[in-house]
Amino acid sequence: MRRDFYQADHEAFRSAVRSFVQREVEPRHLEWDDAGHMDPGLWVTAGKQGLLGLAVPEEYGGGGVADYRYRCVISEELARVGAASVNSHMSLYDDLVLPYLLDLGTPEQKQRWLPALCSGRATPALAITEPGAGSDLRGISTRARRSGDGWVLNGGKTFITNGGHADVLIVVARTHPDGGADGFTLFLVEKDAPGFTAGRSLDKLGQRGENVAELFFDDVHVPVEAVLGTEGQAMRHLRDHLPTERTSIAVYALASAEAAFEWTLAHVRDRSVFGKAVAEFQHTRFELAEMRTELDITRAFMADAVLALNDMRLTPTDAAKAKWWATELQQRVISRCLQLHGGYGYIREYPIARAFVDARVQTIYGGTTEIMKDLIGRDLVRRR
Repeated sequence: MRRDFYQADHEAFRSAVRSFVQREVEPRHLEWDDAGHMDPGLWVTAGKQGLLGLAVPEEYGGGGVADYRYRCVISEELARVGAASVNSHMSLYDDLVLPYLLDLGTPEQKQRWLPALCSGRATPALAITEPGAGSDLRGISTRARRSGDGWVLNGGKTFITNGGHADVLIVVARTHPDGGADGFTLFLVEKDAPGFTAGRSLDKLGQRGENVAELFFDDVHVPVEAVLGTEGQAMRHLRDHLPTERTSIAVYALASAEAAFEWTLAHVRDRSVFGKAVAEFQHTRFELAEMRTELDITRAFMADAVLALNDMRLTPTDAAKAKWWATELQQRVISRCLQLHGGYGYIREYPIARAFVDARVQTIYGGTTEIMKDLIGRDLVRRR
């Protein structure tokens, strides 16, 4: 980010995060990628270090600091070692699930789940996507009907991060078939709810250490107290929280591209071809110059976006701009960096190879690039 973006407190926090990453993440994250899941003890350790629930009030065990720059620091330090799966999981806590509980939860829901999540003793999931409903949320077909003193859920979800391991899931279901956008509701579903089952873990191209699963709801009864937020207003709640989710993806995209650039700069300085360093070829210098310029321009844009998010001024449209631009930049930069590594770039031992596959999903989840552009275009056309 730009030079005046971080302050002394952020850099002191970076030192603590870097120590955590070097000690707890860097020696093991490749092992977790191979295994297809992470050690749950990592989240307990992260909770003890104060790295989960940064914006959650201290009374619930959080950090009590609603400054997204601290989350940027975590993303940058994880990107530096290529730990994309770990970043995805930490983002699931702080950028996806915890904001919903903070903003929409009842006092009882907050007391039950916030301390457990901030300590890492419980793990969350956000269950939105379905086989027939990805970026088009109105296509969601999982249904919930009133029954006695609660609700009964039926349907299925797919591509759910941490779905197979979560203790609590925020589930989007259709509650009013003829309600249009006002026909959906959020529910808190616990992992041991009768009728709820997690299916197979999906075999992903990248970010392989992060569990992604199919979920099934077969007459799952939840009490009326399981409704999160206002009945029938799930789409509004989702829309209100999209800027944070999309900023999170964009921040890691930039951090990952920056890390790839630094790895590549070191490689072309050290690697010799035809008797001279790869960095001495004009073509290489042109490639480096173009990438560095694009990264610097994007850093300035992202700094403004994060500060706007802090001030609650970041619009869904501007978040969509950040998301599509930064993730597409990530694809371009990492691809060019891999090319400059030559054959070594194709070997998983090198972080650039893993970053290449880990990055691919970034232009897909959280809303595809095409959906982001359409949202921006519609906003432009609607303006007078």
